[in-house]
Amino acid sequence: MASNKKLLILPGDGIGPEVVREVRRVIEWMDRRRSVSFDISEGVVGGAALDAEGSPCPDETVAAARAADAVLFGSVGGPKWDSLPFEKRPELGVLRLRKDLGLFANLRPAVVLDPLADASSLKADLVRGLDLMIVRESTGGIYFGEPRGIEIMADGKRRGIDTEVYTEDEIARVARVAFDLARKRRNKVTSVEKANVMQSGRLWRAVVGEIGRAEFPDVELEHMYADNCAMQLCSRPKQFDVILGSNLFGDVLSDLAAALTGSLGMLPSATLGAPDASGRRHALYEPVHGSAPDIAGKGIANPCAQMLSFAMLLRWSFEMEEDAKLIETAVQRVLAGGLRTADIMQTGMARVGTSVMGEAIVRELDKLSA
Repeated sequence: MASNKKLLILPGDGIGPEVVREVRRVIEWMDRRRSVSFDISEGVVGGAALDAEGSPCPDETVAAARAADAVLFGSVGGPKWDSLPFEKRPELGVLRLRKDLGLFANLRPAVVLDPLADASSLKADLVRGLDLMIVRESTGGIYFGEPRGIEIMADGKRRGIDTEVYTEDEIARVARVAFDLARKRRNKVTSVEKANVMQSGRLWRAVVGEIGRAEFPDVELEHMYADNCAMQLCSRPKQFDVILGSNLFGDVLSDLAAALTGSLGMLPSATLGAPDASGRRHALYEPVHGSAPDIAGKGIANPCAQMLSFAMLLRWSFEMEEDAKLIETAVQRVLAGGLRTADIMQTGMARVGTSVMGEAIVRELDKLSA
């Protein structure tokens, strides 16, 4: 039996508990068939935490995340909490975890699996074989900058304020993550900003260029305005390898890249902190799709993004490359066999719900391990 691995699970809101439930099946399968055990605890975050504790991210949840080797996160938010003041928003739960744990580098792969090339909003020949990685800075920028808020001006009208601010060190550390990833892929980084109109963009471009020249001269670096990058993603997406962006631009562009793959329901993500002296780093893994309150409780959510997030967890936090690939292969084989949830439904395929898709992935894992 392999040594235990401490895993905190935060199902959250909406479809989060439904898709996390399917990952629990895979974890149980690994315990039975792969002799890998996990020391699992579960906590509350987002709306679920507001209801139970009065806070979107209680101190107990942060403490449990600090103590864990990895955090598997579902989703947060929903109309139930829309009327709450800003400081009580469920989404602040994940922002606090990122900030308090120093999770500064968000990795969002956008991969078009062969069975889903025709499900993309673009022509299949534009996206077939697409494999890009978006690295998004996730603890700075406009989501955290001060001042922020809504104020009343002298004439009685309201003014909303958000501040985009980055330090040199914040840019440099996430740039190093992107360059290092590119070395393991196709050796190209596209850094995006708006240096033509934003001072923070000018600094971003300068610092990324300095890091590239000094530390990664072997990696091709191109600079691109964020709006142009959005257009290029829709016209020639396979030109990209690693896209590096700020919190805001990385957020927007990763959702756009998700549309190229056919569905948000297929995309995982990892948010990583800096390794400590022992090499251990805090990390949180979550699907890109969010809480999807319109389909919550209907049993039709796609669990694949959560499954693939767990595969990233195995790879990045536990160095279990073989097991990660096993899960990724099982997902691809199930899709190749014609099963589809509603979000990726195609003509001639068999439409199934969340639990049937999860069961099919576990059955495929059995076949692969036979």
